[in-house]
Order: sequence, then structure tokens, then C-alpha cells
Amino acid sequence: MVTRVPSREPRQRTRPRLLARSGATALALVAASVVPGSPDAPGSAAAHAAGARTTLTVAVAQSVDSLSPFLAQRLISTSIHRLMYDYLTNYDAGDQRAVPGLATAWRSSPDKLTWTYTIRSDSTWSDGRRATAEDAAWTFNTMMTDEGAATSNGSFVGNFAKVTAPRADTLVIRLRKPQATMAALDVPIVPRHVWEKVGDLSRFNNDVDFPVVGNGPFVLTDYKVDSFVRLRANKDFWRGPPKFDEIVFRYYKDQDAAVSALRKGEVSFVAGSPGLTPAQAASLEKAPGIRVNDAPGRRFFALAVNPGARTKDGTRFGDGHPALLDRGVRRALFMAVDRRAIVDKVFRGHAVEGEGYIPPRFADYFWRPSAGQRIAHDPAGAAALLDRAGYRRNGEGKRVGEDGRPLDLRILCHATDPNDKAVGKYLQEWWGNLGVGLEVDCRDNVSDPWYAGEYDLAFDGWSVNPDPDFVLSIHTCAALPSRPKESAATDNFICDRLYDRLYARQLAEYDPAKRAVVVRQLESRLYDTGYMNVMAYPNAVEAYRTDHIASITTMPSAGGNIFGQDGYWSWWSAVPAAGASAAGPSGSVRSAGSVLGGLGVAVAALAGGGLLVALRRRATAEDRE
Repeated sequence: MVTRVPSREPRQRTRPRLLARSGATALALVAASVVPGSPDAPGSAAAHAAGARTTLTVAVAQSVDSLSPFLAQRLISTSIHRLMYDYLTNYDAGDQRAVPGLATAWRSSPDKLTWTYTIRSDSTWSDGRRATAEDAAWTFNTMMTDEGAATSNGSFVGNFAKVTAPRADTLVIRLRKPQATMAALDVPIVPRHVWEKVGDLSRFNNDVDFPVVGNGPFVLTDYKVDSFVRLRANKDFWRGPPKFDEIVFRYYKDQDAAVSALRKGEVSFVAGSPGLTPAQAASLEKAPGIRVNDAPGRRFFALAVNPGARTKDGTRFGDGHPALLDRGVRRALFMAVDRRAIVDKVFRGHAVEGEGYIPPRFADYFWRPSAGQRIAHDPAGAAALLDRAGYRRNGEGKRVGEDGRPLDLRILCHATDPNDKAVGKYLQEWWGNLGVGLEVDCRDNVSDPWYAGEYDLAFDGWSVNPDPDFVLSIHTCAALPSRPKESAATDNFICDRLYDRLYARQLAEYDPAKRAVVVRQLESRLYDTGYMNVMAYPNAVEAYRTDHIASITTMPSAGGNIFGQDGYWSWWSAVPAAGASAAGPSGSVRSAGSVLGGLGVAVAALAGGGLLVALRRRATAEDRE
């Protein structure tokens, strides 16, 4: 969700990049505005110093797909849910290991089929009721029994046999088979007493009654479609209240406008997906009072091929080009892509050349193809493959099939993502040289044609979580929709039985090193099927005003990102400049250690062994996301 950041686009795509599931989220934060006032009204640091209410406003170039944690897949939506609801566990901002969230400890039975979580007693819903194990049990049981509730995160509960809450402080999950993600269940826990009154969870967007009851660091107080989302600080949050009194996510369709607002001091932070362009970052680096943060990203930027949209029972729908069912044609198109040129000319070095599915930031799972397996840039070889596939040039130089029809394709493009548009122009040139026509179809809403299978190719991307299970699950057969053209967990309708068997193996493997081996085998299989081509791993390029934000947590603490984290650390920790006595005149980025130090959190060990339940991830170079 992803974010999903998962994760397109993601979902954690930002859903079809929607984060990484994937559109494009350009962020800006207006600091220290005095309330009452409009959601984006600029304020002053002096007002905060005088004790006035402070507001941090985030300008987003991606609209919210749903405020329901059961349905949301876009990065902006799942990021907001991390502020609204607690999860059983969280990821440490320093090294991204699993740490307590709603659960203070967890352990497994010797056979690893029964997991017991101790639920904290100091978490309360914003309506005053205590959050208990019964809320968690209801959340998971609903996902297990209601297909609509499983839309976004169903892969986490597909192996659950039974979930109970024998006591208010005890949650018990019984598995059918061992499941390695039990310390990384990226599922928002919702209040049963509110959600059990909802009729159709497949249609409820959680935007009816305000404030929305939650137990995270912020409480959702107002929302207007394609305009803004407003949240206030939860003063009773068990980890401690946020430093800003309010945070507002306001929709910006034009990222240049957000950057201009940053320069004027009307906004405090600009980032998100796709992040700052190289030109924007270069100009802001020279601007007084502005700091640019350029960190390894947790996203990938890819081409996705429609493999033939289908439902779980095999019903075909959509209008994907039949030529793309030929692996040779897909490989030819990918061979014509110059990934190095994309990194150098589009991202201007603010990215790493794409290879496997998991970004290099996650070193344990990062995979690259062997020399013989790698799809190298080879236009001549691509032309030969198209010849062999029966698509030869006609007198006008166009590739045509045996039926005489030209090979003309469409690619879905996010209208708000300049990277999509720039790469689209290169693809038109590279594929045009092969005799293949390409229409770059840029839309504000790519989700509808994506769900309907009405595309040939699409720009794709997801934000990858410290545990990669979610972004791996979206390519399984189980993620396909039950009915044509409806929302589902699938990324782009891939269904491969060998991939499914490997996915099941990694999910059941508790040994981190052995599991990493299987994950890399999964990436290899996904690469070989030829429906995904990861072109780049973009950096998280962000900028903020140092006279608005005194300090803010990056994740990981050593050279990490601020926006789109696997948690709420940045927004929860952000300190208004006038209220941070320890900050110098130009502000500072505070390390995760200073934020989390002294919390005294510990991860429970597996019963009967020394293996940490927390499946450690690396803090090396960033869906649902």
C-alpha cells in the first residue's frame, strides 16, 4: 500500500504509483498557522512562541482514494492512516526493526502456529474508550470474512485460521502454516464499536462523521474531496503528543506552485512522490532558509505490462494489446529502454539504475540479475526479437503483425508526475526507432482504467516496506479481483504458479537469511516473466524551511527520508522552529536516536529459541504505499 505504500505508488503505489502500491505526491508543509482559519492559511513562528495553535500544512499532488484503511492503497492515504490508527507493531526509525505499537510484546508457540500479543493498557480511542485486543481481533476477523475489508491488506490474513481476544490485553492469532510477517502486520487497527455499525465495507470511505475515532498520534477532524484533509494532535497518544497542534494535507495539482509557496514562506516542506525535480532541487539548494534532503529512496519506478486482465476464476476483461502476451515482444520493448539515460537525463543522478524489484536501500533483499539474465540496452537485439515475433517493418517503417495491423501501444501516465511525462517522451523515441507507435496517455485518475484492464502498459511504482511481503503479495494469483473491473489487491493482474509457490515459501520461512534467499528467487522469477521492468530507484528529494521546522526525524536516522516513512516519526516529532530551544538559527534534522532514545522498547524473543521476533531490516541506502 502498500505503502501498501506497500505502498500504488502502492498504492505504498501510490496505486498505480498510484506508491508504491506507488500517483505522484508532491508535498509541502505550511508551518505555524494560527487557528481558526482556512486549512492552508499561513501563520507565524511568533504565534507559536506566544502560545497560539500551530498548524503544519502538507500540499499533496495526489488525491486521497479512500480514508478507509480497508480500501486505501495510495501512498497519501496510507500515510494518513499511520497518523490516525495504531498498528500492532511499528518500525524503529533508526534501524527499521519491529518495535512495539499497540502491542507491547509478542511471542510464538514452539510450532510457530500460535502467536500471542500483549496489548498495551494505555491506548485510548479519541472518544475516550480504551483500545483493547477485541478491537484488533475484530479488525482481523472482519478482513478474514468480508471480501471488501480485505481489499488493501488481505494478504496479511490469508493464512490466519482463527483470531481471538481472551482478555482485553491479550490477542491470539492461530495460523494454518508458519508466517514470517507476524511482527510486521502493516494493518491499521480500527475501533470495533464504531466500525461494526458500518454496512458495506467495500463502499464505506470513512468520511461521514467527524472527528473520526482513532488512537494514533493525530485525529482526523475534517475532509473535503480533492481539497484537504485536516488532523489535530492527539494529546492523549500513549507515546506522547505531537509537537504541532494540527496537520493539514492540502491537494496541489501543480508541484511548481508548491515550490513557489516554499520560497515565499507560505509552506514549510515540499517532497513526496515523485519528489522534487532535479531542477527544483538545484534551485532550492541556493535559496536562503531552505534545506534540501536528498536520501536513498524506498520506491521503484517501473514499466508494467498488462498481461491480460482476469479475475480469480479466469474471466478475461479489459483491452490490453494481445502482442504483449508474447514474451519476446515484451523483452524487445525492455531491451530498447536505456535505464542509464533515464537516471542521468530524467533524474539527473538523483536515482539508481533499476534492476530487481526491491530497492538497494533494503540490502538483505536487494537482487540483481546475472550477466546472462540481465536485459541490457540493445536496440539491434530488440529489432531482431520483433522480427522473430512476426512484427516486421512495412514500407513506412512501421512494425505490423501478420494481420497487417501496426504495433501501436498505449501507456498510462500520471498527469501530475513529471517523471512519467519525461520518460514517456524517451519511450516514444526509442520504441519509435523500432517502428513501434506509443501514445502516452496522461490522466489525473489512472486507477479507473487500471482496474478495468484498459491499458497496454503503465508507469508503475511502489513504496517498499521494511518487510517486503506486501509488495510481493500483489503479484500473486490470490490478489486478482473476484469480479471484472473492481478494486483488488493485484498490481497488474500477474498470475504465475511458480511465483506463487516461491511466495508461499518465503512467507513460511522464519530464518531471516534463508527467507532473504527465497525473496531474491521471487524477484528473479518476476524479472524473467517479463511483465515488470524496474527502470530506476529514485531518491527521496525533499526541501523544508529551516525557519519553520526546527527539527524533524528522518528514517533511517543515517541519511533517511522525511516524507513517506514506514511509521509516523517525522510528523509526530516535527518541532515548530520558535518552540525548539535547542535548534540553531538554521534548524536541524534530528536523528531517530534522539527521538526514540529512552523509550525503552524491546522486542520479544521467539519462545524456545534465540531468534528475534522482529524481522530486522537494514538502515542502508529508501508503499503501500
